[in-house]
Amino acid sequence: MHIGAELFTNEIKKNKIAVFDSGLGGLSVLRELVMLMPNEDYLYFGDSLNAPYGMKTVDELKILCRKNLEMLLQNGAKCIVIACNTATEAAAEYLRAEFPDIPIIGIEPAVKPAAMQGMNHKILVMATPVTINGGKLHRQIEKYKDRADFYLLESPDIVRFVESGIYDGHENEELKLYLKNLLKPYTCGENKIDSIVLGCTHFPFVKENIKAVFPYETKIFDGAEGTARQTQNKLIENGLRAQEDKKFNIDILNSDKNKIDLCKQIIANFNIDR
Repeated sequence: MHIGAELFTNEIKKNKIAVFDSGLGGLSVLRELVMLMPNEDYLYFGDSLNAPYGMKTVDELKILCRKNLEMLLQNGAKCIVIACNTATEAAAEYLRAEFPDIPIIGIEPAVKPAAMQGMNHKILVMATPVTINGGKLHRQIEKYKDRADFYLLESPDIVRFVESGIYDGHENEELKLYLKNLLKPYTCGENKIDSIVLGCTHFPFVKENIKAVFPYETKIFDGAEGTARQTQNKLIENGLRAQEDKKFNIDILNSDKNKIDLCKQIIANFNIDR
């Protein structure tokens, strides 16, 4: 590598890890990224005007995700984290083919860690319709069908609650009633479950409300931590990890500017300033 190329690479290392989601849900992934790599700078984009992604067609999602990616690159992104299971299912491979020189990391439901906790477990996967009906989730489940029984549950309205600023720590009877009715078939009898996989990045924000529905202990898994580790690996692999020992910075963008203050409020509650 000649000196000019080395200087260019060093400058790119200073660019931002960009994270996008259909709205606020991807902040759960952002938290894990910052905890793992606190010396990086971050750019978060929530596409709240177009939420929920889980109710859109695959073609619509490809168009939206490409637009998001191009905007993030224009704003100094060195890699792209798709912090949305629905968008990953619909558009990740398409985006990688269109932008082969940019590390693009997707997220997937944490089926493997849930299945590997033991044999003959019953696992409930909660996700949006696109994720539930997508091939990626079913391919994951196929790998572990001999270890566990899987139940798939479309849960799109959770996104609506979180986008409205209703999440754990905010008492809301409508959310409680929704979850109680949604999860009632799995709280007792033959469908009593051992663990829950949260297959949407919005869902961790109501994790405590979900746990409260069950009269027994359940383990809850989500894919945020694994996505953060995969992002770190991709940055190292491509020589893009920041070398400077400094405190992180987070820039917030949202297609609905009215959501930016809510994003900042959620980030403040993460306690990631360590």
